[in-house]
Amino acid sequence: MSSDAQPDKLAMLVAEEILRTIFGDDLQGCPVTLEQIAAIIHEAVEQRTAQDKNLLDTFQQLVEAFHLLSTPPEASKVPNQDELRTLLTQRLDAIHNITTKTIKTTALLEAQRRLRSENS
Repeated sequence: MSSDAQPDKLAMLVAEEILRTIFGDDLQGCPVTLEQIAAIIHEAVEQRTAQDKNLLDTFQQLVEAFHLLSTPPEASKVPNQDELRTLLTQRLDAIHNITTKTIKTTALLEAQRRLRSENS
């Protein structure tokens, strides 16, 4: 655990609830502080938040790429049908590459989450 992780209000509330469940409302006999438990909770939440942010960033890049690829070209940039066909083929290939990478990435993330769940 990182020593500089400062528990936030949510982590403190969860820590208090956990310790009250284990030791009762007066926390009599509890050998640890709320801050110690809250720091552990805070770090776990921060790790999950970072993972979720990375996934959200990837999703945003995916949406932006699809938006760019689905935007029709200016008529002046594709003067004939052969060039249009080539452009559409390139765009479909790019979409295929993006979705293939996304499928692999999400499968890897799911496998990592399953492994963490099994190890905890």
